[in-house]
Amino acid sequence: MLLYADEAGNILDCPHLEMVGASADLWRRLQPGDWIPLPLGSELFLLPARLPVGFNPETKRFEILSHDPVNPSQKVQAVAAFMAPAHTQTYSAAYKTLPGAPLLPLFAYTAVGWLNGRFVATGIRVDPDPRQDLRNFNPKTIERNARRRMNREKRNRLIQHLGKCAITYGCPAARNLFMDRWEAPLPTSPVCNARCLGCISFQEREDLCANQDRITFVPTPDEICGVAVPHLKDAPRAVVSFGQGCEGEPLLQAETLAQAVRMMRQETPRGTINLNTNGSLPQRVEKLCEAGLDSIRVSMNSSQPQYYQAYFNPRGYTFEDIKQSLKTVKDYGRFASINYFVLPGFTDSRPEFDSLCRFIEETRLDLIQMRNLNIDPEWYLRHLKIPRDEEPLGIRPLMKRLKDRFPELRLGYFNPCLNET
Repeated sequence: MLLYADEAGNILDCPHLEMVGASADLWRRLQPGDWIPLPLGSELFLLPARLPVGFNPETKRFEILSHDPVNPSQKVQAVAAFMAPAHTQTYSAAYKTLPGAPLLPLFAYTAVGWLNGRFVATGIRVDPDPRQDLRNFNPKTIERNARRRMNREKRNRLIQHLGKCAITYGCPAARNLFMDRWEAPLPTSPVCNARCLGCISFQEREDLCANQDRITFVPTPDEICGVAVPHLKDAPRAVVSFGQGCEGEPLLQAETLAQAVRMMRQETPRGTINLNTNGSLPQRVEKLCEAGLDSIRVSMNSSQPQYYQAYFNPRGYTFEDIKQSLKTVKDYGRFASINYFVLPGFTDSRPEFDSLCRFIEETRLDLIQMRNLNIDPEWYLRHLKIPRDEEPLGIRPLMKRLKDRFPELRLGYFNPCLNET
């Protein structure tokens, strides 16, 4: 059933209308198998100045819900889900935007409904790894551990920064650091060479707020190793990753990173040292591979250069540099992946699929991380001037086609540990 919110913000179901999904600007009637129970750790959002859209099974038509069925004098708002980590949306929330509506904050907006006494959402779990499952986080334990370590390592600015990430922002990677497990973050760069439309740590627009504070300093190699070395030595399935949501582009600090990587590997061969990056500087990627970097993940919203350019607004690098960075990593025999921002209706369009296949063949990718694009969908489609694709493949069929065409290619959500011993 369709969900909507009344004027007071209460979320209600509309029994005479079915929930609907959106594929770019196309509304879709959903079929059994298009939804899953809303995963633990997901959130529900109200969408201001946006009217819910449902499907009437009696009239066989889509309907825009403009007033509360319970109280027709009251206005309503659309509702969407922000899916828990490890899940990829297959349809966006369907709604009709009213004139003058504000931009939506930088989250992903998945279709959500009510069925058999529980919330359901249009998504799929793409990675079985439980490293960011809500059930694995005890906020009190994490805060106690973080404050204890922050007090013990007061001179390490990176520890202080990550403590705030864990306690204030609830960053899953920072939380796992203070639980001594899995993947830990290593933010290093307060500057960037791109101006991403949906940057979550720096926004120039007054009507759009960054989701978190960007790091304000470049940690020293000693500070970086103070975080990374104990984690690599002792954590189960240990990964340490440069390049986080609370920083700019880590390749701009390549000399510091290379020195830190060498120091880590002098201390221990264990675990995986990973770089999350925009891949803009392939020569610096090569230096990091020489220092001992194990894997790279390059962020992309599209494999088509014109749409990449429109979203990332690169400063001083090109789309060809991105491909060269991935090729360099593969030439060194290391692991290469992309952080692929998924928006139903665009990511699964036929031109994007064809372009992605050529990209995979050229770069020899090992993994595609199917991450939801955190942005107002209408703003994104309008800004990138994306033409309407009358019949997108669908996110699930897209994933199947990729696996059929590239049997060795992995689809997931997280940076894997490549050395678990």
